[in-house]
Amino acid sequence: MTKTFTCLYHFLVLSWYIFLNYYIAQDETDEMKSKIFANGGKWKYVTLLNMLLQTIFYGVACLDDVLKRIRGRKDMTFLTAFRDLLFTTLAFPISTFVFLAFWMLFLYNRDLVYPETLDTVIPAWLNHAMHTFILPITLTEVILRPHSYPSKKTGLTLLAAGSIAYVSRILWIYLETGTWVYPLLAKLSPVGLAAFFSLSYIFIASIYLLGEKLNHWKWGQCISLLATDALLLYLPLHFTWKQKEKLAPNRSSDAYCLCSKDSDSPAKAEKRRALGVGHS
Repeated sequence: MTKTFTCLYHFLVLSWYIFLNYYIAQDETDEMKSKIFANGGKWKYVTLLNMLLQTIFYGVACLDDVLKRIRGRKDMTFLTAFRDLLFTTLAFPISTFVFLAFWMLFLYNRDLVYPETLDTVIPAWLNHAMHTFILPITLTEVILRPHSYPSKKTGLTLLAAGSIAYVSRILWIYLETGTWVYPLLAKLSPVGLAAFFSLSYIFIASIYLLGEKLNHWKWGQCISLLATDALLLYLPLHFTWKQKEKLAPNRSSDAYCLCSKDSDSPAKAEKRRALGVGHS
């Protein structure tokens, strides 16, 4: 039941993000929209890049769900690992960052990030779809399914690479056009810009670590899928069965968690015996 619900949830969210991207792409010939998207196009905004990122992630998640039902879990370890990497290092941190950064700046001084003139072009429901609903959607993903996190070094490095790529694009647009993507940046000195970009990365890195904590709090310490099967089958012989039970698969997920209380199934025990692995 849980897997069916998760599959349906992924499909509905994917459909929602596809609709949003399609809606935003309409009427780009409108004079006001042309001004908004001038000098860099719509992909200069992190909000719209996040919309595309979420569409890609939920597309991968849906594909993973469907293929597992058709071909079985073991054939999908690479796709599942890619799904988890995409969510943990980009989809969760960026969507949460967009929500928090946008609303903090909006409440402080909306002209810094979302001038009133945009209200005549972007309807209120679309504004909330891009900046508000993204948080409950991504938190629901955390609750529905555990995700295997990479090492902190790998995760933060990938996040830094994405951040540097976006900042480089912002700076390139400014050098080419003489205008900043966000009005806030025009008010900062070079030192202020360096401090702002550095603090922004520290902020989004903190969100990444928060996501890891939330995942651990909900699901326990998840083990990478790429090594799980081998780990379960070839644990050292001096391990007690109670110790091995802690590495049993979580019933509602594709990842393996140390917090699971399920004991090894007879099928796994038989598989170990067939491979010559057992008590010492």
